[in-house]
Amino acid sequence: MRKRKVDRAVVAITRDPLEGQAVCRAIEMLPVQEIFKTGDTVVITPNWVNTRPPETGTVVGPETLRELIKFIKKQQPGRIVVACGSGGDPTPKVMEQTGYLHILQQEQVEFVDTNYGPYIDLALNHSYPPATPINKLITEADVLISFTQIKYHEEATVSLGVKNIALSWPPAEIHGWPKAQRGIHERLHGFIAAMAEKIPIDLTILSGNKGMIGTGPSQGKPVNSDIVIAGTDPVATDVVGARLLGFMPQAVQYLYELALRGVGEGDLKKVELKGVPLYEAEEVFSLAAYGHAVVVDQGRLKPFQLI
Repeated sequence: MRKRKVDRAVVAITRDPLEGQAVCRAIEMLPVQEIFKTGDTVVITPNWVNTRPPETGTVVGPETLRELIKFIKKQQPGRIVVACGSGGDPTPKVMEQTGYLHILQQEQVEFVDTNYGPYIDLALNHSYPPATPINKLITEADVLISFTQIKYHEEATVSLGVKNIALSWPPAEIHGWPKAQRGIHERLHGFIAAMAEKIPIDLTILSGNKGMIGTGPSQGKPVNSDIVIAGTDPVATDVVGARLLGFMPQAVQYLYELALRGVGEGDLKKVELKGVPLYEAEEVFSLAAYGHAVVVDQGRLKPFQLI
């Protein structure tokens, strides 16, 4: 696979009650001209886990997806494709019931259901499964965007940008619903890390409007914090997202492994952080979630530590 568009780790945090504006402002703080080039094939993978509506914090907002598409159009791409494969329900059913189909039709962008082929075979540095077919669109993408909510997850600890790609692209046609028939969930953290090693994510967008606490990916409590995080390094961006949920990277097995393997940056002291200060974002999210401030990085950024 190709390298990420931007090697260095830049992560921006914004806060705005209008989620679409928060997303666009966060991306504008990143090196946009390095991420997008004229004529690029840009692939967006939104979190469409099932048919539960956006207000539950389960899936991304349709109108925010529209704003993201409009932002990308301004970068003069050659092709925009929304590509994902729901793990909880057939993807066309998710599109129909949650309003995405209408958005895609109005914005005239392509859609690819990654639950089906045509496939390439992706070999993984993982014991079981050691490989998975994935849609060949992955080889055509010049820019891959992961757009998802900030959520707890009952198996993966947190559901953020890396996991969104790792679980959306393996096809349900082969792995089944909820993509568990060929062993993905038996060693889930290892599988997520193995997928992230192979698939470059150029832009990660995490929304805390709505997010989810308690459990996930769909049965938890929705949280409206108005926080959005965007970054060029998928590991660093997810490390920031995990902070809002109260976790250091070593608390999330796949993030810790990816940082150790050098797939991305786990030490936020080595990340260019922009926008809302991290401690403030942690406070805002936790107050919205619990009515009580929970700040991991109170007074200073906590370093990445070997365990």
